[in-house]
Amino acid sequence: MAAKMPKGLHLHFDPCSGVAGDMTVAALVDAGVPDKVVRDAVKAMGVAGLKIGFEKRKRGAFVGLGFTVDWPGKKEEERGRDGDGHNDGRGHGHDHGHGDGHGHDHGHDHGHDHGDGHGHDHGHGHDHGHDHGDGRGHDHDHDHGRDGGHVGSKSGKPHEHRRYAEIRRLLRAASLDSGAKKLAGDIFARIATVEAALHGMEVERVAFHEVGAWDSIADIVGAAAAIAWLEPSSVSSTPPVLGSGVIRTAHGLMPVPAPATTAILRGLPALSEGKGELTTPTGAAILAAVVTSFGAPPPMRLQAQGFGAGTREFADRPNVLRVILGEPMGRALPPSAPEIVCVSANIDDMNPQLAEPLMTALFEAGALDVWFTPILMKKGRPALEVSALAEPDGLPGIENAFFEHSTTLGLRRQVLQRTVLDRAFAEVSTEYGTVRVKLAARGGETLGATPEFDDCRRLAARAKVPVRRVLAEASAAAFALAFRRKRR
Repeated sequence: MAAKMPKGLHLHFDPCSGVAGDMTVAALVDAGVPDKVVRDAVKAMGVAGLKIGFEKRKRGAFVGLGFTVDWPGKKEEERGRDGDGHNDGRGHGHDHGHGDGHGHDHGHDHGHDHGDGHGHDHGHGHDHGHDHGDGRGHDHDHDHGRDGGHVGSKSGKPHEHRRYAEIRRLLRAASLDSGAKKLAGDIFARIATVEAALHGMEVERVAFHEVGAWDSIADIVGAAAAIAWLEPSSVSSTPPVLGSGVIRTAHGLMPVPAPATTAILRGLPALSEGKGELTTPTGAAILAAVVTSFGAPPPMRLQAQGFGAGTREFADRPNVLRVILGEPMGRALPPSAPEIVCVSANIDDMNPQLAEPLMTALFEAGALDVWFTPILMKKGRPALEVSALAEPDGLPGIENAFFEHSTTLGLRRQVLQRTVLDRAFAEVSTEYGTVRVKLAARGGETLGATPEFDDCRRLAARAKVPVRRVLAEASAAAFALAFRRKRR
């Protein structure tokens, strides 16, 4: 862990084993966020009895950091689940530990208003309060343990509820950094909104059950405070792994990913791999709130990484969430399409002087690349094979350019798959002026840096010097930009 973590770095999530709230907090602290940032933020919420801690955990081949949450009656609750609910870490529970089912924290209140004063409150891990309108209320208290067993409180006390409205009041009153407060509010709102829509209730009535209330506050506020402290210049993530199968809950079997997780990640890329519930609603909400691009990390000088570990071991993958922090290098270019089309034609009856206008027309039509290959056709006729690469959506324009600017009567198309490095544009200073540099990287590691030739040619013409002199100086500056290592 670095002694002093600089702010304003790029933050990249690598949820190859999914993502949960506690693992996010632990990974960020393991990467260099002072644990005091998280402790102070959770304390500022003013929830009596809520305590947090960190511990080292080995998961697979990795040693990561675990985030623990304690609250009054936690051990009693766990004994209740073990005895009555057969809790083995699977299913609906709090968002801690990435168990087999990655028990999660979308405890809520199913508020059904029958119009006759009978209000039923039944949700994940809290009481079914039936208000008959005559002062008689029944609290059918149970907890949806991590594998869905109905478990009552051993002490006979009803489980504590924290509705979304109350959590918002706690956030408003907390002496939190404004950025952390705003981000925590956003994450809570995303969870509450989808739960309300899924269960047909008002957002204000969504409640986080006793286990989820404690853990949700610690996880969400802790993660928001850590991210706000980092002040990342940008945030990316590889697509999260969701898991598969079903989990057993008090409402019966539920498919993975959970409906709340699916709703929160709507429109975002994800992978259906692994067994059990690997991405929880809280983890999904954190990614949805902060990630601006999904895919490989952009070119950057790596500064730190951290591993947030869950509580259980998996057979097929280490149960860790990795975060990477690095100094961004230039402006990242959009990711390249993995599938393109090669359009080509053999031309043996065209004036060679028309080759250059044809190439220009193809590029103007959107071709990614164009090249000419001398070939020998039948009867010994010399010819050119003209090839152009295009994205599928750009095919009509490419074909029109071929037919309008060459003598070909037909075209061939071939679909190709490709792997392209992540690219970004940066600038370097030379004696002759500023030159753009294209950086290439894979997995956040820079592999190459190439000056833009047109910039070098323009500066050389202005200074009346050979282009190779400007190119040599720009290449040296590009190499220094891409491969120098900062002293710590």
